[in-house]
Amino acid sequence: MTAKEYLRELKKLDTCINQKMQEKAALYSSTIGAARMDTVPVHGGGPSAVVEKTIERLEEMEAEINRQIDSFTGQRHMIIDQIQGLSSEAYISVLYKRYVEFKRLEEIAVEMGYTYKYVSRVHGYALQEFYRVHEAAITKYEAEKQAAYENGGTK
Repeated sequence: MTAKEYLRELKKLDTCINQKMQEKAALYSSTIGAARMDTVPVHGGGPSAVVEKTIERLEEMEAEINRQIDSFTGQRHMIIDQIQGLSSEAYISVLYKRYVEFKRLEEIAVEMGYTYKYVSRVHGYALQEFYRVHEAAITKYEAEKQAAYENGGTK
């Protein structure tokens, strides 16, 4: 796993969380519609079994989203600490903006007042240093991810 792949794991987690939240919102919307149709008294009972199952599924999704957010927060904090352990302020700024704030190199160049070419070069050097400094952590993460995958889970 390269430094870039390792750092991109944050964006992947963020994307997964956002997709699960969208899925939950869609399920919630469909539940509201089903619950409205269910309010017409048919036999004087409460919500149907379908609505109850959907509510249970929403609660499960909420718990799963919360677990992923906890994982994201922990990994984000660790990556920020790793980035801040680099020797150059420019390396720290570029990697933080790129992999924590999810900005494109063009945006970073404008923000920092540098050319795209310069920021691209700094980005490359920063990734090289990041890998040199954190190779053991990257290798460990990759092994844990592979083990989780082989055991049927995901990381």
